[in-house]
Amino acid sequence: MATGLVLCRLGALDLDRAAALHGESFVPLGERAWTRQDLAELLAAPGVTGLLLQAEGRDAGIALCRVAADESELLTIAVRPTERRRGLGRRLLTAVIDHVREAAARALFLEVGADNSPARALYEAMGFRVIGRRPAYYRRGDGPPADALIMRLSLN
Repeated sequence: MATGLVLCRLGALDLDRAAALHGESFVPLGERAWTRQDLAELLAAPGVTGLLLQAEGRDAGIALCRVAADESELLTIAVRPTERRRGLGRRLLTAVIDHVREAAARALFLEVGADNSPARALYEAMGFRVIGRRPAYYRRGDGPPADALIMRLSLN
């Protein structure tokens, strides 16, 4: 597990850095990077919270989630590729789970590419279960699209 971690709310002054981190994490998978504007619009929506994780003073990960009534959704989670395999994704996901529990959510939903084995392994280890599938949901550059798995974590 990494040391020297600082977790804070993602704010307006963090948007350029968060967009760059998102791009580093998702563009290599053939997905579109979220822009500063995308992130700003999401954070302005009701019930949306963003988290920024720093490790040893460097931006290492972001997560955005939304709470509506008693349900919540993980909108994105990204760990800088050079910071992976250090438990940072687990730390971010744990912070999201704690946040949505405090907001009285009873379930947390997410979507993940069926071809994203590392993310799926993390989600399954944290108690998420597959409840559905969206065929050919994620574009993968010039390759074939990947199915999205819909996963749910009960927060009871």
